Amino acid sequence: QVHLVESGGGSVQAGGSLRLSCAASARTARKYAMAWFRQAPGKEREVAAAISWSGDNTEYADSVGGRFTLSRDNTKATVYLQMNSLKPEDTAAYYCAARSTTSENYYYTRPDQYEYWGQGTQVTVSP
Repeated sequence: QVHLVESGGGSVQAGGSLRLSCAASARTARKYAMAWFRQAPGKEREVAAAISWSGDNTEYADSVGGRFTLSRDNTKATVYLQMNSLKPEDTAAYYCAARSTTSENYYYTRPDQYEYWGQGTQVTVSP
């Protein structure tokens, strides 16, 4: 079982930055691919960014590419989502997700591919 704890959400004006962190409780020999998803009111949950266990491979939604950077520190069992040049349309609840994997280099982008979820953290961007 993996428990994910998110932090770093909040309110910011358009053009500002936020950094989300997600710490996993389990430090084991198992490999975990991770991702940040987001869900705005009335919309489906969508991937914002995903990262492989090695951290060498990442994938970003077209809407955040060039503005968001996902990284991880496996020694701390933590992933970080740096969000720059934030826009009002980035307003959503952001969820960290993890899944076990045998691949060091593969990432996953669908919600149904993930086993573990954090409680969510709200990001609000005002015009």
